Amino acid sequence: MNQLFLPLLAFVGGIFLAIQGSLNAHLGVLLKNPLLASVTAFFSSMIFAVTFLLLSAKEMPAWNDIRQIPSYLWVAGGFFSVLGISIYYYTIPRLGVSTMISLGLCGQLLFAVIAGHFGWFDLPTEPITIKRILGVLSMITGILLINLK
Repeated sequence: MNQLFLPLLAFVGGIFLAIQGSLNAHLGVLLKNPLLASVTAFFSSMIFAVTFLLLSAKEMPAWNDIRQIPSYLWVAGGFFSVLGISIYYYTIPRLGVSTMISLGLCGQLLFAVIAGHFGWFDLPTEPITIKRILGVLSMITGILLINLK
């Protein structure tokens, strides 16, 4: 079941990201400030995340486990999230959602292939292979075809 469910879930997650990017970019245009749209989005995201956590969490981490987490991990993800999302909200109204998402996905995939190859962020290594290189080149070709006018 995981062989079908997880890829489908990832696909749906991508759809949700394109939807939220479009909606919040529109909010940023109406507010005349993409950073204010980011603050609004992150505030409402926090409310939803806390609600989902309270409804689904079976147990919370032990205090000893929390103390062992490196301090940068408490803020670095949020920092990059705000930068990335704010850039999306700024560029979607200027480039269009398909152009922004395709270029954003290209950046994500290229970085992910490099980070996976070296095992950055304490994640499993995924060596760069000819198949991966061909996949990245195919994606770049697809992005060019999507964006050529």
